[in-house]
Amino acid sequence: MRWALFRVAAAVTTMVALAFLVPLGWMVWETARDRAFTAAERQAAAFGPALAITTDRVALERALASSEGGAEHRIAVHVPPIDGQGATTIGQARASRSDVAATTADGRASTVRVPSGYALLQPVAVANGRIAVVEVYVPSGQLSSGVLRAWLILTGVALGLVALSVAVADRLGTRLVAAAGRLASAARDLGDGRLGVRVPIEPDDATPRELRDAGAAFNSMADRVVQLLVNERELAADLSHRLRTPLTVLRLNAAGLGEGDAADHTREAVAHLEREVDQIIETARGRGQAVRAEGARVAAAGCDAAEVMRERVRFWSALAEDEGRPWRLSGDETPAPVPLSRAELGASVDALLGNVFRHTAEGTAFSVDLHAAHDAVIVLVSDAGPGIVDPEAALLRGQGDGRAGSTGLGLDIARRAAESTGGGLAIGRSVLGGTEIRIRLHTGPAAPVPRPRTRRRRPGGA
Repeated sequence: MRWALFRVAAAVTTMVALAFLVPLGWMVWETARDRAFTAAERQAAAFGPALAITTDRVALERALASSEGGAEHRIAVHVPPIDGQGATTIGQARASRSDVAATTADGRASTVRVPSGYALLQPVAVANGRIAVVEVYVPSGQLSSGVLRAWLILTGVALGLVALSVAVADRLGTRLVAAAGRLASAARDLGDGRLGVRVPIEPDDATPRELRDAGAAFNSMADRVVQLLVNERELAADLSHRLRTPLTVLRLNAAGLGEGDAADHTREAVAHLEREVDQIIETARGRGQAVRAEGARVAAAGCDAAEVMRERVRFWSALAEDEGRPWRLSGDETPAPVPLSRAELGASVDALLGNVFRHTAEGTAFSVDLHAAHDAVIVLVSDAGPGIVDPEAALLRGQGDGRAGSTGLGLDIARRAAESTGGGLAIGRSVLGGTEIRIRLHTGPAAPVPRPRTRRRRPGGA
């Protein structure tokens, strides 16, 4: 690119310089020629008064010798016959007799070609109406006097302009090549897997606007690629985390296998695990288009949060009874439609209740409360456990909630589900003495999240 700019700049400047140099050179030559003939006319006119006074040969010779051109033998006077005297020529004549006769007959000045130059023939009226002719010789060298020097100066100026344009093109080329090089280097780094690489965008005019736009577009693309990769990793983590709920049930009920409720519950958990695995396989391989289309339709239509709460709490109630955990579900009497799919809301509740069973001792009470407002549905999951050590860190994906064995993915699943509706997730202290997870699902225009209200609840059976 740099050498291409050099060649373009040199070619364009050279053409522009020639477009001006050729006419200027011709004008300089014409000016020198006109200057030489003007000087000759002035010398011939200066000799006219002497001819008007006298045609005496001796007097004319003295006048001719005293003039500048006469002393250099460049002026001659052709005197016609007067008072019985024959025609005479004073000085060194170079024009032919026919040229002198033609000028005499015509009565107008003329310029004729002579050896080594030109001769200016200027007619002058003398006594008795006769016409004398003053001949001024103009050498060829005088016609081009100073022309070569002027041409050399013009050529130097043209070369200077070409050099200056090439220097400017080099400077611009350096900026262009540097900006393009940064963009190419960033593209190579991104292709090599260095996702943090970005193209520096200079705020001034050092870089052309098109390259700045290309750099900004590259940075936007790189940010999008990173975000897509993050989303894919989060999706894989979420899908994997969904397996932890049925696996927890299997682990806690493993000691109680046999005939009875525990065995039935284990078989239900295994069936649930099989369904989740099938869904993960279909999602990972890009199959099950009909199932995903149906899920998208259901997600767009939303679901009844009260119905989902009853279903999921009923699922966990069997395990709670096995572990001697008091539990309570309230607020499910009235339908509470939310703009969230049944699967997403159920996964969020499972993740939070699974955390209760994993991170609190057997016999610890928990409750699920549902509150429907005019623009939101609030789900509260509370327990009587030890609580979360660092609530802020618990909301950071992958940081855990300060309890042993926690990955923090369960809270993140619930948080992102709430944020997809315009709501959010908050962690507080419950009236049971442990942790309270508040999920706010917006059903109308965005509104500030209300502060948790203190309510007295007593654990008990359903």
